[in-house]
Amino acid sequence: QVQLVESGGGLVQAGGSLRLSCAASGRTFRNYGMGWFRQAPGLERESVASISWSGGRTNYADDVQGRFTISRDNARNTVYLQMNSLKPEDTAVYYCAAAAAPFSSQPMRDISRVGYWGQGTQVTVSS
Repeated sequence: QVQLVESGGGLVQAGGSLRLSCAASGRTFRNYGMGWFRQAPGLERESVASISWSGGRTNYADDVQGRFTISRDNARNTVYLQMNSLKPEDTAVYYCAAAAAPFSSQPMRDISRVGYWGQGTQVTVSS
């Protein structure tokens, strides 16, 4: 079983940056694809970014492509989301997620593929 704890959210001005961290526990962390989702008020939870279990493939939602970067450090059991050029529409609760099964070959683009969730961290971007 994988356990996830997020940190790094907060209030930032438009155009600023934040770095979210997700610390994971579990002996097989390295075998799981990881991702970040977000949920804004009144909207569905949506995929923001994902990274494969191998670290060799990343995927991003169209509206964050070029601004956000997902990475993982297996030695520290941690996944990161670097968010640059933040916009007010990025305001949401951000959730770290791990895939339901190891060694998946498909990106984690919807909640049906998620096996483990973090508690969420609030990101608010002011205009």
